[in-house]
Amino acid sequence: MTADHLSALIVKLREERPLVHNMTNVVVTNFTANGLLALGASPVMAYAREEVADMARIAGALVLNLGTLSAELVESMMIAGQAANKHGVPVLLDPVGAGATPYRTISAQRILQEVDVSLIRGNAAEIAHLIGEDHTIKGVDAGDTKLGDERRALAVRAAKKLNTVVVVTGSEDVITDGQSGNMVRGGHPLLTQVTGTGCLLTSVLGAFVAVEKDRLLAGTAGLGFYGAAALRGAERTENQGVGSFQIAFLDELSRLNPVSLAGNVSIREFVI
Repeated sequence: MTADHLSALIVKLREERPLVHNMTNVVVTNFTANGLLALGASPVMAYAREEVADMARIAGALVLNLGTLSAELVESMMIAGQAANKHGVPVLLDPVGAGATPYRTISAQRILQEVDVSLIRGNAAEIAHLIGEDHTIKGVDAGDTKLGDERRALAVRAAKKLNTVVVVTGSEDVITDGQSGNMVRGGHPLLTQVTGTGCLLTSVLGAFVAVEKDRLLAGTAGLGFYGAAALRGAERTENQGVGSFQIAFLDELSRLNPVSLAGNVSIREFVI
């Protein structure tokens, strides 16, 4: 995996403008749509069980986000996920708050049992609870308490157990298929002060997965470009506050180009 391989994907994404079907939470719908549009993808939000199968089969990727759960939404996600599987559309899962309540954990695990998920993105606590490991979680957010080698080891265990690509986000993100992976350092702490940046990240990963079959390559590119946009947005709005950062971040997503990773993001490969 080279910088050229990663950088080429932003060009490919903007040429193809993949349709990303988001079944996401009500808190972040607008931000997610605007972020995907800025990136160069085409967002759609569809939840009704009467249409989700039709929408999922024509999408480039399907993103399932458990932020605001209901029994009806879980059932719609199952229908959409299975339709996506049938038509070869990659499915991404964001298990928001897994571990915060039994219902969230059970719902995420049910999706993983009945839908072939191509990539899972979560924080350390969420990923740990998906594979039955105990890890403290508060609400739908979790502190960055699993660092370095520990976070990487967790990601590898989850990827092997769930047989998929796993992303564990934190101060340094980890992405792995259980055999090899990358540590991606970029972004900015201000991301943690804007609601929905993690949810948008999963949808951004969906856009890259939609245009690249190599999930590890696509996910690494998504993490890198997202981090570069955040860093550039933070630099442009230094001392201006989180509201200004949010707008600048969207601006920088729209300005991404093949040289955006250089000097803004570091990527370290590892092999198990």
